[in-house]
Amino acid sequence: MEGKLHTARTLLDTSSNVRYTSSMSQLQFEIKQTKGFTSTAEEALLNLQRTADHIQIAFTRLFREHGITSQQYNVLRILRGAGEPLPILEVGERMVTVVPAITGLIDRLEKQGLVRRTRSESDRRVVTVTILGKGLKLLSDLDKPITQLTDQLLDHMDDKELKQAIKLLEKLRSRCPSCQDKP
Repeated sequence: MEGKLHTARTLLDTSSNVRYTSSMSQLQFEIKQTKGFTSTAEEALLNLQRTADHIQIAFTRLFREHGITSQQYNVLRILRGAGEPLPILEVGERMVTVVPAITGLIDRLEKQGLVRRTRSESDRRVVTVTILGKGLKLLSDLDKPITQLTDQLLDHMDDKELKQAIKLLEKLRSRCPSCQDKP
């Protein structure tokens, strides 16, 4: 590694003459923070944000290769899983990440020929979305690369660790203000 000297106890970044000690966390090394965090909770949340960002970047690159965004993929995944047309608002409620402009997202998918919008005959206020053959084909083409990326990211963890991570993330999410009114 250019500019860095490693020893068992310290890391010296010769480009900035900053010394990192072994008592520092992995995150401190990564973000080059020499001061400690104000609390373990702060360090945990920053670790979560950094990890989520790295994972999101990996999936964003994969989706970009196929001409869609992660949010567009999520809409298509929801529609395929439902197996029937869904009202746009229900699609929005099922999204993994919050999308403030679900209508615009559906517009872009429709322009790509991946979904079709239909206005309800009985209630003109309700608009449903249907995944089309082209959308199903795109998802089918993505199934294997997504499985491979997921395995690449998580295959170093066993089922017990993954289940523990799931429980901890659910516990954390249960206290988020944006999740208080959701099941």
